[in-house]
Amino acid sequence: MATSEVAICNLALTKLGQEQILALTENSKAGRLCNLHYAHTRDALLRDHLWNFAIKRVELALSTTTPAFDFAYQHTLPSDLLRLLTTNLTRDAEFKVEGEFLMSDSSSVKIKYIAQITDVGLFDQLYIEALSARLAAELAIPLTDSKALAELMFGLYHDKMRSARSVDAMEGTPDNIKADAWLDARLGYVSPYNA
Repeated sequence: MATSEVAICNLALTKLGQEQILALTENSKAGRLCNLHYAHTRDALLRDHLWNFAIKRVELALSTTTPAFDFAYQHTLPSDLLRLLTTNLTRDAEFKVEGEFLMSDSSSVKIKYIAQITDVGLFDQLYIEALSARLAAELAIPLTDSKALAELMFGLYHDKMRSARSVDAMEGTPDNIKADAWLDARLGYVSPYNA
């Protein structure tokens, strides 16, 4: 299992038939490119799927400043938030994410979100496989000047993501989807109490 950023980059470089690097700060073409692409690609992949290892839950801190209009309260979002998943607000409650704040009319807000995980030791093995394949795809043209190899690596990346999503989704029970009048109407359900 890859235990460092360099190890993940070396998995990508190996897929391309390139020499491995010793550090992301290495003064080589591969080192500079890995340094350029690693963090961005890691975060894009984290944001792309509901990775179980990257999900966090937190109650937001109430900001000392209030929004200028529309909402009564402003809450500070976590600095590691990459993607907001859910809130504890009622279905009809309005809220808006702007910059580093979530604004609403509730003084207390809890969220579930995808966090920016930088500790490689916390990564799921299938996430590492997908990340190294995506890095290989990103690095293929700059390192090998081969569009065909880049396309092959993007294909490998999509295969790894399909597998990772499937396995990751099987860990736990699915979220409960609560029906409402709109969903009932779309599905053609008629309540026996309204008949």
